Amino acid sequence: MAYVPGVALLAALAVGCSAGSGGGASDADSKPGNPAVTTAPPGKYRTLPAPCRAVPDSTLKDLLPGIDQLSRQQQEKALRGAATITYDTDRKVGCSWKSTAPDSSRNLTIDFERVVSYDPAVSDEDRARALYVKKENAAELPGTGGGSPEKGKGATASAEGEEKEKGASKPGDDQGSADPSASSSASSSAAPSPSASSSASASGAPGPSGSGDEDLRPRVLDGLGDAAFLDDLLTRAGSTAQHRTVSVVFRTSNVLVTVRYGEQPTLVTKVPDSKELQEKARSLARKLAEVISG
Repeated sequence: MAYVPGVALLAALAVGCSAGSGGGASDADSKPGNPAVTTAPPGKYRTLPAPCRAVPDSTLKDLLPGIDQLSRQQQEKALRGAATITYDTDRKVGCSWKSTAPDSSRNLTIDFERVVSYDPAVSDEDRARALYVKKENAAELPGTGGGSPEKGKGATASAEGEEKEKGASKPGDDQGSADPSASSSASSSAAPSPSASSSASASGAPGPSGSGDEDLRPRVLDGLGDAAFLDDLLTRAGSTAQHRTVSVVFRTSNVLVTVRYGEQPTLVTKVPDSKELQEKARSLARKLAEVISG
């Protein structure tokens, strides 16, 4: 007789718990203003290439004249490059090379950065896009007028643009050519002569308007990754030779790539050829984009 009430009591408790838990979950899910949290998709790339092996030896020999004149042991060391010191090789890696020839010295650096967003509402690619825009704005490209496809997405100009080396100039700046002879030659006649045009090309300045010469100013690049730009910086410290550094920065999904290619001639009166450096830096950037995409 005592067993039956016990069974009834257990059954009532079971029914009560089941009804209570089911009703609570339903109420929580159905409350207005409480949407389900969605996580942004991860980045396309989960790894980075080995930077010091990303550039073929044949390409390095073309970019770094003088390596072929070294002994075999020295040549192997020069081609091996020096890995950039980093504390997280899964996120950021780099490598640099340099060479010295009788007429100039050259240096090359490449950097890969895999961007990861720790905000579940922001995708890795969106975070990479914002970082790229910051770099492009910091470069202060002349005449872009906000025409970059990556601009207008809420990114603000970076203070890095104010930290550019004092005395640095870019092709097309009002400062003109760093070569005095080229400046005087250009100002002596309103109509450009062949010699004046060659002087402008040597200094990296764009040709006169309407001349058909290639525009070598820092600019946004098409056909490279999802977005890309080129910067060209000419510096001179005191009486030393002038040093030109061409940088190509591009983004492909959640990976940012930077190529820096520079030259310093032995003669203080010689200005590094902007066109050559730009063409080689862009060619290398295209090869690195292929390396990343596999």
